[in-house]
Amino acid sequence: MKKKLKDYFQISFFITLIIISSNFVIAKKNDTLNKDFDEITKMLRCMSCQNLNVYESDTDFSKQIKKEVFDQLKLNKSKEEIVDFMVERYGEYIVLKPRFDGKNLILWLSPFVLIISALLIIIGKMRKNS
Repeated sequence: MKKKLKDYFQISFFITLIIISSNFVIAKKNDTLNKDFDEITKMLRCMSCQNLNVYESDTDFSKQIKKEVFDQLKLNKSKEEIVDFMVERYGEYIVLKPRFDGKNLILWLSPFVLIISALLIIIGKMRKNS
C-alpha cells in the first residue's frame, strides 16, 4: 500500500512538473509573439491616419493589418517576411521608414546632393566676389 502511494505521489509530482514547465514554455512563446507583433506594427504606417503607425491607430484598416500580422506570426513567419508581404500588398508607403534600395536611391541621396551643390555654389560665388 505504501509503495503504491509512493508511486502515485511520484507520478503526480512529475505530471505537475510537466504541466508547470509547459505553461512557462507557452508563456515565453506568447511573450516573443507579442514582442514581435508590437515591433512589426510599429514599423507599419496606417494608411487611413496621418503619420500614425498601425500599433497606435484604432481604425478598421489598422485592425485588419494587426490581424494579418498576428496570423502570419502564428504561422512562424519572420518579421522580414511579414513586412515584405505588406510592402508587396500595399506598396512601399506602408513602411514608416523607407528601405535603402535601388528604387529609393534618389530619395536617400538627393538631400546630400542638394547640400553639396548649394555649398559649391556659395563657395564659387564667394571666390568670384573676392
